[in-house]
Amino acid sequence: MRPGELDAGEIERWRELRALSGAPANPFMEPEFTLAVGRVRPGARVAVVGGGSGASEGFFPYERGPLGQGRAIGFGVSDSQGVVLNPERTLTAEELLRACSLTSWEFDNLEAGQTLFVPAAAEEFDSPVIDVGQGYEAYEAVLRAGSPKFFRTTTAKERKLARQAGEVRFVFDERDPAALRTLMEWKSAQYRRTGRRDRFAKEWISALVRQLAADRTPGCSGVLSVLYVGDRPVAAHFGLRSQTVLSCWFPAYDTDFAKYSPGLILHLRMAEAAAGAGIGLLDLGRGAAEYKDALKTGDLRVYEGATVRRGPRAALYRLGREPSRRAHSFVRNRPKLAGYAQRALNQVGRLRDR
Repeated sequence: MRPGELDAGEIERWRELRALSGAPANPFMEPEFTLAVGRVRPGARVAVVGGGSGASEGFFPYERGPLGQGRAIGFGVSDSQGVVLNPERTLTAEELLRACSLTSWEFDNLEAGQTLFVPAAAEEFDSPVIDVGQGYEAYEAVLRAGSPKFFRTTTAKERKLARQAGEVRFVFDERDPAALRTLMEWKSAQYRRTGRRDRFAKEWISALVRQLAADRTPGCSGVLSVLYVGDRPVAAHFGLRSQTVLSCWFPAYDTDFAKYSPGLILHLRMAEAAAGAGIGLLDLGRGAAEYKDALKTGDLRVYEGATVRRGPRAALYRLGREPSRRAHSFVRNRPKLAGYAQRALNQVGRLRDR
């Protein structure tokens, strides 16, 4: 069915089954994220797994292509993917895909513990996290011990920013739509500057972010955090939160203030505010970055790959997708090549801005 066709009882059952999984309460795995994607993506679907007792035994959100190819819901922007299933329900990936008339199901951020799909994963990645479950002071102590230079430098830059530019203030949950527009403009400029595809140039992604920014539910709420100097925003982040997890999503900053590292200052302020709001985990998301290495206290595991049903279309799928995926993997796993690739992308970005 389409996500919007789920009734209140099914949505509540989804939440119950998700709680039984024991996995971190990532907001991307909550029904509200699927409902939001369903409003902007016409191919969004949810398979409801029936049970003998009458209660639903599982929910499988996905997007369907014209020839039966399936992808994770919100593929390309979703940072946690998988099926929400009663752990006592016996089911195979082949059965699930057949019931959905899917020839394949592709994922790029499959969460750990998804036993139906992990065997089909081609690669696994670290997703760095910040654990503030013991409070911000405990996290700060970890930073002082493990990354003392990083912590001293970042806090010194915040003091310097205040001396040279004006009063520094932070808003954890900013509701001003203008601040969200500013963040999206910064992020688009960053994508262009680094030669990458501008996600916000896709209307469905922009619409999804605006929609989630207005959502207020316990399992999946948009949170816009902004660092200001006076009344001027200098760094911002938009992410999704549940009661216990903040999933970091779109950070960006004003390049006029780059020498102060406002993005790093913002992340420390976010960690402090999140701990105060009862959040125990900030998921920084898959992808290597120096700032993530400096901020993190540990890692979760996520997976990339595809489950493909047996048959002639399986070979066609692999011919169409595997060469590209393997090429990306080859470059990504070789730091020197990855550096060359990044410099090439930066050059593309400079040419775009001329």
